[in-house]
Amino acid sequence: MQQNLTRRNFLAATGAAALAATATTGSTAEPGGAKTLKILGVSCSPRQGMTTAKAVQAALDAAKSVDGRIRVELIDLGGLSIAGWSPKPPKDDFDAILPRLQDSAVAGLIIGSPSYFRSLSALCKAFIERCAPLREPKMLLDGKPVGVVATGAFRNGGQELVIEQVQAAMLCFGMIPVGGRPPAFQGGTVLSRKDDLSGDDLGLSTARNTGLRVADLALRLARKEA
Repeated sequence: MQQNLTRRNFLAATGAAALAATATTGSTAEPGGAKTLKILGVSCSPRQGMTTAKAVQAALDAAKSVDGRIRVELIDLGGLSIAGWSPKPPKDDFDAILPRLQDSAVAGLIIGSPSYFRSLSALCKAFIERCAPLREPKMLLDGKPVGVVATGAFRNGGQELVIEQVQAAMLCFGMIPVGGRPPAFQGGTVLSRKDDLSGDDLGLSTARNTGLRVADLALRLARKEA
């Protein structure tokens, strides 16, 4: 279900990603009783609505195209205050995000992070740490797919390392890491030149393929549970 992505349709598809949280929502079940499956995308860049959010939105748009039961929602952490884990975490912006992650309709995640010094962003690390309530008393994300999209200023700017770091962390939640499709098997590796992704057709195709894989696996798992 891979689609060609041109500069024009990329800009049209991702223009709404500049919002702090962009969602396509629906009822919990489609007509006829089919279960709605929600794929959440989380942009862990401190810059709201910028290239990481746009890359995650491209992955979500691809995921949504797989099946009518798929609903997608972008959570843009840019500009938010989220501290790392502590025994008594402070009251901050994560409090409003947690219920969206606890939604029983969530069937998979797509996590995006910029590559800073060949590593995931501090905001991404803090977000993952604060997801600890999703592990106790029940592993709410257990057995659900997770894909990763990483952006960087160079083609080999550490994007693959960021993907590995996020995937390893999400194994602690029992999630199933999925990659993309040839030629990028790990996930979305996107090149940002002067805050612009639209010239990187190859990188954007890896983000889209990651979204397709997350949606495909979420559907297969849902069929087994039915």
